[in-house]
Amino acid sequence: MIPAKFDYVRANSVEQAIQLLQESDGEGKLIAGGHSLLPLMKFRLTEPGTLIDISQISTLKGVRKAGDRIVVGAMTTHREAATNPMIKEYIPVLAEAARQVGDIQIRNRGTVGGNIAHADPAADLPAAAIVLDAELTLQGEDGEETMSLDSFIIGPLITMMPENSVVTNVTFAIPPSHTKSTYLKYFHPASGYPVVGVAVVVGTDNDKKIDYIKVGITGAGDMVFRAETVEQALIGQVPSESVIDSAAGLAAENADMGSDLFASEEYREQLCKIYTARALKSILL
Repeated sequence: MIPAKFDYVRANSVEQAIQLLQESDGEGKLIAGGHSLLPLMKFRLTEPGTLIDISQISTLKGVRKAGDRIVVGAMTTHREAATNPMIKEYIPVLAEAARQVGDIQIRNRGTVGGNIAHADPAADLPAAAIVLDAELTLQGEDGEETMSLDSFIIGPLITMMPENSVVTNVTFAIPPSHTKSTYLKYFHPASGYPVVGVAVVVGTDNDKKIDYIKVGITGAGDMVFRAETVEQALIGQVPSESVIDSAAGLAAENADMGSDLFASEEYREQLCKIYTARALKSILL
């Protein structure tokens, strides 16, 4: 439970962080809140030669509205995301997910950028991020680029992060004003990690038919995914208990369920169905 030896350096700007990554010759790791990286280091699942602290870079903090998207600085903490008035007004599902991350200490230190960029298959925020069409802004040696969440995360703890790059912010699409949202999870009591977590954004038209729906599921498999079969089954439907139950029964379809000490594949499949149904009913019925 003791990390391997490493050097520590603090970056005062994004440009300096990139330079330090270059100088580390592939041995450097960025650290912000540290709640994702340090446990891996303690188990020696990763052994960076240099930790580059980006927690004091002021340009990586803050929340603002830009057109039809909300821009959240990568260093914004879970607590700030959970309480920020703009996030609560325009993308409340992100605030709801952030409120359920770990415990108070973790929410005070852990960051939005770190939680999403780490690509932990059992993280809370990616479920909300995927239903909000999240995009990551990356700054590196060749300038700045934007990457969608579903292009960025390609496996458990595996991303398309370019070498020597920094996530500077994450942007989220503002759903239509008539929609409502929620995030529910079945969590492991010791860690608070979701065994299965479900984020939903859904709205109905004047005829009470579902005209907008996105369902994101985390914790169930190798990475966060959209339950598109559920969305397709419900679009254009007038919600009822039976209609929702039938659609929610498709939540795990075409998805590879994970199996570990906390839950078997079969149990996770049932949790996907149950929590998708609960989330939808809490909004629509």
